[in-house]
Amino acid sequence: MTGRRSGLGRGLETLIPTREDEEASGFRNVPLDQIEPNPDQPRRRFDDETLEELAASMNEVGVLQPVVLTAVDDGYQLIAGERRWRAAKRAGLVDIPAVIRETAGRSTLVEALVENVQRQDLTAIEEAHAYQQLLENHGMTQEQVADRVGKSRPTVSNTLRLLQLGDEIQEMVDAGDLSAGHARALVGVEDTKYALHLATKARDEGWSVRQMEDAVRSRREIEAGPPPRVRQLRPVEIIELESRLTEKLGAAVKISYRNEKGKVEIRFGSVEELERLYRSLVS
Repeated sequence: MTGRRSGLGRGLETLIPTREDEEASGFRNVPLDQIEPNPDQPRRRFDDETLEELAASMNEVGVLQPVVLTAVDDGYQLIAGERRWRAAKRAGLVDIPAVIRETAGRSTLVEALVENVQRQDLTAIEEAHAYQQLLENHGMTQEQVADRVGKSRPTVSNTLRLLQLGDEIQEMVDAGDLSAGHARALVGVEDTKYALHLATKARDEGWSVRQMEDAVRSRREIEAGPPPRVRQLRPVEIIELESRLTEKLGAAVKISYRNEKGKVEIRFGSVEELERLYRSLVS
């Protein structure tokens, strides 16, 4: 039965081999020791338990889905299927079924990265590295990346921001000790040591994301300092009286007024002017 698969992302459709792919692209069994991993693979951690389960399945029923390779100088390089390749080695297999792509051009490598994001349970940091590769190595925009992986542009942007965090915090996220939500709350905390302090407390004390957000907010309020004092507006009547006295006495007059109390300050520039003010006030 032929026809387009439904429900799969574009990256999956181009990378999961069909019978036509196998015939046209060179389907064969390739020795495991002739295969090297893809250096652009975003996944940095492979769960031992999952690999053991997959290896056991391979020993029981064989490799159900070929890996996708491209030829390099001294053998082959993985485009898709590194988990299967690793599990096959654990299972003690000598070779693995593979579809050989004639070239690993830009389009094929882009699809390999997209396939990794769509198919595998990447950590948030691994996903961010995949997006970064698509942006930097393949000249894509965030909008194009979002379209290819089937996510919104803000989601891609927020995930990329996690790469601004220090290495130790990124490792906590990779290890599953800190969620992406906890990590996102720490983005923008300028004091890297304090950010690590919060991350460690969140991990050790089991903080919720809300607790992390509250801690970050409190820190920013402390750094911002107390709010500026609001200057009280002087009553119009006081300003008018101040102006009339200045005109009447011929000298600068300032009235300080608060809670129906205050003081009047009259400034003079010489003893002679003080004597003149005195005569004006007592006459």
